[in-house]
Amino acid sequence: MKRKLTVGAVLSASAILAGAIQVSAGTAQAIPSPVSDSAAGRQHAALIADLGNQAATTARAIGLGSQEQLVAKDATIDANGTRHLRYERTYGGLPVIGGDLVVHQNANGTVQSVDRATEQQLTLPSLTPKLSAAAAAAQATGSVKADLGQVKDADNAALSSVDKTGAAGLVVWAASGTPRLAYRTTVEGMRADGTPSRQILVTDAATGAVISTHEEIQTAAAAGTGKGVFVGSVPLTTNYTGSTYQLKDASRGNQYTTNLSGRTSGNGTLYTDADNAWGTGLASNTQSAAVDAQYGAAVTWDFYKNTFGRNGIRNDGVGAYSRVHYGKNYVNAFWDDSCFCMTYGDGASNTHPLTELDVSGHEMSHGVTANTANLNYSGESGGLNEATSDIMGTGVEFYANLAADKGDYLIGELINLNGNGTPLRYMDKPSKDGGSADCWYNGVGNLDVHYSSGVANHFFYLLSEGSGAKTVNGVSYNSSTCNGTSITSIGRDKALKIWYRALTTYMISTTNYHGARTATLSATADLYGATSTEYKTVAATWAGVSVS
Repeated sequence: MKRKLTVGAVLSASAILAGAIQVSAGTAQAIPSPVSDSAAGRQHAALIADLGNQAATTARAIGLGSQEQLVAKDATIDANGTRHLRYERTYGGLPVIGGDLVVHQNANGTVQSVDRATEQQLTLPSLTPKLSAAAAAAQATGSVKADLGQVKDADNAALSSVDKTGAAGLVVWAASGTPRLAYRTTVEGMRADGTPSRQILVTDAATGAVISTHEEIQTAAAAGTGKGVFVGSVPLTTNYTGSTYQLKDASRGNQYTTNLSGRTSGNGTLYTDADNAWGTGLASNTQSAAVDAQYGAAVTWDFYKNTFGRNGIRNDGVGAYSRVHYGKNYVNAFWDDSCFCMTYGDGASNTHPLTELDVSGHEMSHGVTANTANLNYSGESGGLNEATSDIMGTGVEFYANLAADKGDYLIGELINLNGNGTPLRYMDKPSKDGGSADCWYNGVGNLDVHYSSGVANHFFYLLSEGSGAKTVNGVSYNSSTCNGTSITSIGRDKALKIWYRALTTYMISTTNYHGARTATLSATADLYGATSTEYKTVAATWAGVSVS
């Protein structure tokens, strides 16, 4: 089986324009009526363009050196006119890994503060590498090949092959240690279970030593089954061409769903139907998993829009697409930012599609993180990356409020990946899965990111529901703090808004648990005031999971 890896690049998704109609089926809660996002997308694009125009002035205002330039990435504006401007950075024309920052300005443009991924001054003695690009690419490939079939990831899946290596590109490494010249190389391949792999390796441009590795294909650490299969009877917004219906939603950024028919590459074939009645609820009908995927994408879109005012994963009004029936007996699901798409396998014996709703919300939220804080997928920042997807996936599930899949604080509870009816993860007491951390400790960042995420998941549960025994939607929980204190909740809605604002406004690529505490407190002060009950509860809850 083959896996692919490529050099880091800026990737985009194309939109497919078409008219749409709203179709309802059954009695499930309707997805909110669609509205046009084209105007919002144009406004956001104009804001980013303006950000780029003032990048040089901003760079001087925050004291960057003459070889440093800012590249606009994202921006938000509060109701009072305060601006939060997110930039990447270059040095001597080279991308700086760990150079991202957020500039906070008041309404008249005066800089109030800056959050930086690194506080170190960028001064490199030379931008001429000792190692050639070809040699760097070869060493990166060799490093990956050395691990094939030996090193396993959180899903216990080993790499099985390297398929392609992209050209090595020069960068400046500033995410840790002393800033230095480096190469970034992408190596593509495939894991033994059929999951594609795209590993980004950063190697020292003088010695070829591996500085960092990052897997771009982000899975749910196991995923489960799906329902048209899982969601039951739901309304869908589809497109009518004049002769057939397409599983494509122009009201939500042209999101659509395709059938890979067991393949592991390509875009797949767009689903079409003659009577606009999709699936039977049985996995044996190929449309049923597509119903889950399309509905999951739609409700995730609506959750972000109606909860946070976010227009799509990139906040640009462009929808991602979904691919179902990936591979053979593939027991997982994954988000890939390079294709801007969500992919689902059919599970064991090709009879258990992994299209559960919180899996959809979890994986697509990796895309939101990639396009905002871009939390590094290793160490404590990697745990926060995974926790963000668990938190937002849980938010999606509660938002949908389906009779077939009520909201809960369990991750992947319907897919039965463990084979004994237990969920993948528990937010109220993460250690119940046998590997996740309930409390922060020095070294928690050495755990796999799906397990170090437990600290933030525990924080979110306590903030949302409080400590002690309680039952939510028929599920019993009994969460305790790490310091023996009692927490009175502020409610899930407020907890979600605080986490989202912290992610999009204050977190950066290197944020660790201490930084997440600072970010969420800043977000809480913005939303509810620095002397509010909410602020005091956030502080107490972090202490309750041993983060100070």
